Amino acid sequence: MSEGSDISSAGSQPADGDAEQTETHHWWRLIAVWVVASAILDPLFYVLAGPHIPPGRMTDTAGGAQFDFNVLLAIALPVLLGVWIFMIYAIVIWRASRGGPDPVGGPAARGNTSIQVGWILTTTVIVLFLAGFGTYELVQPGGAGGGQGPSPIWTPTSHTVLPVQVIGQQWKFTYRYPTYGGFETTELVIPDHTTIAFHVTSLDVIHSFWAYQLGVKADANPAQDNVAYTTTAQLGSFTVRCSELCGIWHGAMYNSGSVVSPTAFQAWATATQESLQANTKLLPPFSYTYIPDANGADGGLYPDNVDPYSKIQTYGATPAKPTPKG
Repeated sequence: MSEGSDISSAGSQPADGDAEQTETHHWWRLIAVWVVASAILDPLFYVLAGPHIPPGRMTDTAGGAQFDFNVLLAIALPVLLGVWIFMIYAIVIWRASRGGPDPVGGPAARGNTSIQVGWILTTTVIVLFLAGFGTYELVQPGGAGGGQGPSPIWTPTSHTVLPVQVIGQQWKFTYRYPTYGGFETTELVIPDHTTIAFHVTSLDVIHSFWAYQLGVKADANPAQDNVAYTTTAQLGSFTVRCSELCGIWHGAMYNSGSVVSPTAFQAWATATQESLQANTKLLPPFSYTYIPDANGADGGLYPDNVDPYSKIQTYGATPAKPTPKG
């Protein structure tokens, strides 16, 4: 009786070959599900969600950033799917209530040269590809929409570049147009299908000019000309924010701008230049940087009334007059 029971019990246990075949069956099933899911969802994401990934395609730099994000997400999606599929499979197939096998690699997974080499090669190829891809995408547009300092290494190929100066100050942005008499305004209007050179600077503390939908972001530093290039591609409005903590009203330091047709821009610039002509005469001559001592904004850092901007208005903190005695 005992001997028969032992024989029966032994016969009910799967042989090592059967166990190996079962595990291999699970492995290939996981691979098949992962390949099919990746082949379906990756193209669907790129076609359906890709065009809506920020920052959009309002400029060439924004479109380039959107393309880069889509490529990175398309590479990351199969990795995420692999993790999610394995977790769901383990929960459904290998849960204790089903009497499934312990989802642990076991001795067969230790020292497996094929798995180790495959993992190292795969991750190395992905990392090197992303490094090369990212470097190329930064260089090839000839200006990546980020501040490149006063002497950019990569510049646009266009010979017609519209300069617009961005002046950060607590707590607003103003804009000067040197090719239209140097007038200064709180309105940021730029023409469509035009290469723009944003010359970003500050009158006081460090700010950061972030035109989100344009794909442009450049720090505004005192006495520094930080150049950022972009080429407009679509009509519409965009948001400008300060993305560098600059004081108590930093959160309220934002406004908006618009991309208009070249004809509409020419009409706006000409009319604004004429309407602000009297004010422009009181401004300091156009320069790519300014000493921030106007009206005592230097906080005592710069000497008062040294190289004043204007012969009409006094700049720098004016010493208090002594109180007459008697």
